[in-house]
Amino acid sequence: MSASVLTAVAWPYANGPRHIGHVSGFGVPSDVFSRYMRMSGNRVLMVSGTDEHGTPIQVQAEKEGLTARELADKYNRVIASDLQGLGLSYDLFTRTTTGNHYQVVQDLFAALWKNGYVLPKVEMGAISPSTGRTLPDRFIEGTCPICGYDGARGDQCDNCGNQLDPIDLKNPRSRINGETPKFVETEHLFLDLPSFIESLGSWMGTRTEWRPNVLKFSQNLIKDLRPRAITRDLDWGVPIPLDGWSNQPMKRFYVWFDAVIGYLSASVEWARRSGDDDAWKEFWTGDAQGYYFMGKDNIVFHSLIWPSLLLGQNGAGDKGGEPGRFGTLNLPTEVVSSEYLTMSGSKFSTSRGTVIYVGDFLKEFGPDALRYFISVAGPENQDTDFTWEEFVRRTNFELANEWGNLVNRSISMAHKNVGAIPKAVALTPADHELLAQSKAAFDTVGAHLRRSRFKQASGEAMRVISAANKYLSDQEPWKLKDDPERRDSVLHTALQVVQDANTLMTPFLPHSAQKVHEALGGTGVWAAQPSMDEVTDLDVPERSYPVLTGDYAGEQARWESTPIEVGRPLAKPSPLFSKLEKELGDTGPEWAPIVK
Repeated sequence: MSASVLTAVAWPYANGPRHIGHVSGFGVPSDVFSRYMRMSGNRVLMVSGTDEHGTPIQVQAEKEGLTARELADKYNRVIASDLQGLGLSYDLFTRTTTGNHYQVVQDLFAALWKNGYVLPKVEMGAISPSTGRTLPDRFIEGTCPICGYDGARGDQCDNCGNQLDPIDLKNPRSRINGETPKFVETEHLFLDLPSFIESLGSWMGTRTEWRPNVLKFSQNLIKDLRPRAITRDLDWGVPIPLDGWSNQPMKRFYVWFDAVIGYLSASVEWARRSGDDDAWKEFWTGDAQGYYFMGKDNIVFHSLIWPSLLLGQNGAGDKGGEPGRFGTLNLPTEVVSSEYLTMSGSKFSTSRGTVIYVGDFLKEFGPDALRYFISVAGPENQDTDFTWEEFVRRTNFELANEWGNLVNRSISMAHKNVGAIPKAVALTPADHELLAQSKAAFDTVGAHLRRSRFKQASGEAMRVISAANKYLSDQEPWKLKDDPERRDSVLHTALQVVQDANTLMTPFLPHSAQKVHEALGGTGVWAAQPSMDEVTDLDVPERSYPVLTGDYAGEQARWESTPIEVGRPLAKPSPLFSKLEKELGDTGPEWAPIVK
């Protein structure tokens, strides 16, 4: 039975190009999931975009001699291009500086305000003594007053998970220049999170199938929720549609508040561009399912704060209320959070030079090798160290030796001896056993992919490939010149498993899956890729920007074993994956950071 599935992908921040640690959390997992769900017959809406507001954008813009908008324009295009190259099949990848986004954010806020879930409050705000500019909470570090961790941020402590305010920190310092921030009185609007404790707790009690790290972390924080500021003192952000606030040039919504609403605004923009303004509702109401993908540093925003915003908009928080403009919206079905991809045990860091940018990686190795590494060896359930040695090993022994070799020798032998897909005359128990294993893998792999268990899913698919390689080695069709019927039966069996395995690997390796499809004599699109289109802002027509989109609903791969077509001509195949030099495993390519 088909379903309507929202894939909500965390929004990359547009203050620079993204690195492979970023896409291991939000990018590749969400696309593997979405491609599988589409192949299984579900209607999928995969949305995201660049997060472009806040002080960090302004700080980076000053460094580069640009305005905030110019910087956002620059890196929106860079990031979109990199994600397109990685093959992330967004239905819409947009940005947070559109007129549509501003309107959706303001409308959702209006519902929260009307239902009593937003409160004005005077607090002590942090500013930079040298510039007079507001310091965002995440740009202030210090010692956590609760657990003593020296490295807690002004919004939360990653060590104990508690929500903090910058003024709570001991020995606070600016991450921008190390100076001690100055605290001054300022009025802001706060999301009244304590007014969601009961409704959040009841809802979270139904989330029994979430990843344990996400569920436990979130449940531990509910009872200690405090009001959280949703506005800041800055001029780069979404204006506040409230009397006494809308005319203040230095009051804007906090970047986290407008960014998390982007899932809804991107869905609305997609619908408007499709010609049916209400099309987004299919993925946000009724029986629709919503899966949110991110790194672990964003868990709290997706498991607690975004559900609170939705409950408040729906009028379903502890204070009650009436649904806003968008009606009753679904809360997340699942929050799929990955851990960190590290180098030498530390997080990727641009400032420390331990960073591998997506664009550089794609130019050197192409998309599928990275997609495969993240799927099979990435930080799905625990922090995982990236090493060139492991990347080379996985690429050479699993992609080139196992999968690439199976494809190449199966098709090469059929091309050389028959010139087409041969007919199976009489199948032996060994043939039937391999075909049964291959067919059964669709249920096994599919069950893992539905639960976002990418390591287990890719492992089961590779198990079929290993079995097929062993089958060929055992049957030795190259020695069956005097028994062409048996030779053809063996090759037919092998090619059927190649076809099945290619389907199983398509969510992970969509680019090479298209090549295998064509090598098997197939035509047309097997695994659609996103396109980057220049569009005009729907509400500010003098502005234009690139979006990622695509047609993923046509005649493409389906999640099922499809019989190969006997007699279909086969050409001599080209290598699917090239082996990497062993020496690359020591330090990586010349442009890569050297990490001891």
